[in-house]
Amino acid sequence: MTPMLEAPDAALTARTPRRRTPPPWLAVALACLGQFLVVLDISVVNVALPSMRTGLGLSEQGLQWVVNAYAIAFAGFMLLGGRAGDLYGRKRMFLVGLGLFTLASLAGGLAQEGWHLLLARAVQGLGAAVLAPSTLTIVTSAVPEGPARARAIATWTAVGAGGGAAGGFVGGVLVDTLSWRWVLLINVPIGVLVLAGAAWWLAEGRAGDGRRLDLPGAMLVTAGLATLAFGISQTEAEGWTAPPTLVPLCAGLALIALFLLVEARTKAPLMPLGLFRVRSVSSANVAMFLSGAAMFCMWFFMTLYAQNVLGYTPLEAGFALVPSSLAVVVGSKAAPRLMRAAGARAVAVLGTLVALAGFAWQSTMTADGTYLTAIMVPGILMMLGAGLAGTPLAALATSGTAPEEAGLVAGLINTSRTMGGSLGLAVLSTLAAARTGGSTTPEALTEGYALAFRTGTAILAVGVVLMWLWLPRKAAAAH
Repeated sequence: MTPMLEAPDAALTARTPRRRTPPPWLAVALACLGQFLVVLDISVVNVALPSMRTGLGLSEQGLQWVVNAYAIAFAGFMLLGGRAGDLYGRKRMFLVGLGLFTLASLAGGLAQEGWHLLLARAVQGLGAAVLAPSTLTIVTSAVPEGPARARAIATWTAVGAGGGAAGGFVGGVLVDTLSWRWVLLINVPIGVLVLAGAAWWLAEGRAGDGRRLDLPGAMLVTAGLATLAFGISQTEAEGWTAPPTLVPLCAGLALIALFLLVEARTKAPLMPLGLFRVRSVSSANVAMFLSGAAMFCMWFFMTLYAQNVLGYTPLEAGFALVPSSLAVVVGSKAAPRLMRAAGARAVAVLGTLVALAGFAWQSTMTADGTYLTAIMVPGILMMLGAGLAGTPLAALATSGTAPEEAGLVAGLINTSRTMGGSLGLAVLSTLAAARTGGSTTPEALTEGYALAFRTGTAILAVGVVLMWLWLPRKAAAAH
């Protein structure tokens, strides 16, 4: 080709705008916004639960399922979402998940019957399960491994934890100034804005080989988790040995066992069991499961205690948890520096010990407690510890894995945390309800909530021992 013919092509290329790969900070910011929405919706409804009960005539068990319908769908389909991101593209799954999440938020905000709301929350959880693994994978793909990635993961952890922490405050403001419906409707304009930004700025990335998704595995693990959680919730009314409890408990365990059998035999498993031979992956996920089982319940019981026992309005309950919201962000941002000095394992143990102290303090709550000693200080300890522990556990879990497994591992760590949280909520709320014996007096409710926090303290104590003995001293190199 002659120079005369090359010049117009060069000029045309210069005039044609090309979408460039966004700077790492922008990719991290968009991913963190998606994670913020996902985690916010786990906790934002807690403050609105009493108003939802009045507006839609929900029972106590129905209120629990407003939280669990989201959490179980989130946990059950997250492995599928992570694998879909590996195979079909992280940006594409980010957009699909956020779009589904936004539409389900609109449907939930407009619900006219209790079952409408529960169905919308389950679809929200499905959208979140597709979205959440892509957020962590986008972060780890945008920033090279090392101190910069640790800071990026810390930001992701802080924003996610901040979303859970801010849920009480945001929910309180929306319920008091508008209505409970806006705890869901607020997601719609934010979701649309993030969708537009991600569609324009995020670069596509995938490392998969075109294998098919393991849909049977996804359905089995989700059905198993949901059935198991339903069986646990039945113990409140039926006891642990009654057929209405034993049947779903056994069925849930059988479905999870069948899931593991399918995963061991299928050519393209949703969760390759061999991945757990990597010490950092297996130990960090078990630790995250135990941590989630306690931490997930903190906001649920704290908001109920503030409103049902201390008589706070939704807005006052939201303001009461602001210091805790700030503490989790401080802990998450401080973790990378501590990790460089002491190592990821030591920081994870330290954070869990701080959280354990907060849970133990909270378990001494009384019906006439003061804000300083009954909510603020123990809440700060619990969430400061959660922030400190979350970053090293996420960093350890995502180290030592091949690039084509990045989405799967990101989905796995989110699954462990959320699955632990949903099953922990089912167990602790059942224990709390059994202790109250059906009474709604402040004293009886306080006894139930205190038992939940004592049980959470025991769970975290087990987590501390496990982390110290099992977590590797250093992050593994990618294999």
